[in-house]
Amino acid sequence: MTSIDLNADLGEGSAHEETVMGVVSSANIACGGHAGDAGTMRDSLRLAARFGVAAGAHPGFPDREGFGRRELHFPPDEVRAFVREQIEALKAVAAREGVPLRHVKPHGMLYNMAVRDEALARAVAQAAADSGIGVYFGLAGSGVMLREARAAGLREIGEGFADRGYAPDGSLWPRGQAGALLDAAAATAQG
Repeated sequence: MTSIDLNADLGEGSAHEETVMGVVSSANIACGGHAGDAGTMRDSLRLAARFGVAAGAHPGFPDREGFGRRELHFPPDEVRAFVREQIEALKAVAAREGVPLRHVKPHGMLYNMAVRDEALARAVAQAAADSGIGVYFGLAGSGVMLREARAAGLREIGEGFADRGYAPDGSLWPRGQAGALLDAAAATAQG
């Protein structure tokens, strides 16, 4: 039987987090890079537990000013270190709250760059594997992210975005470019 895991990026300061948590099956919780701190992580984990939503880590570039959406360049060992640090920060809060973490899903530009950059994809997947969290969300159209997740011993889940436009190579159109964000009619049409 095929199933759909509807996930959302949470713990990022939205006033509607509780409403969103009520309709998703997985929550990707910001863990200090692009957004989030111990308090927002705790609040998001508590909501996930209350709604029976699977909680996961949502590490991003350490770029609060740009909300993790700017293209930044770090050596792979630094990427592996800051991604692991963010995951471990969420794991510590989750342990105190008694909420298990099920998955890792990179955020924003880190995610988008890992779709194209094998060394970056490997560093992020290795950080997830180092953390002991065995499930990894990666772009379904990207062989790179999912291949590196498998190589790191993770169970990969190919992710699709209903509200985003796709380039011919299967990557997401960059935000700000025409066709990157779809309205309801266009999202339904791309089915």
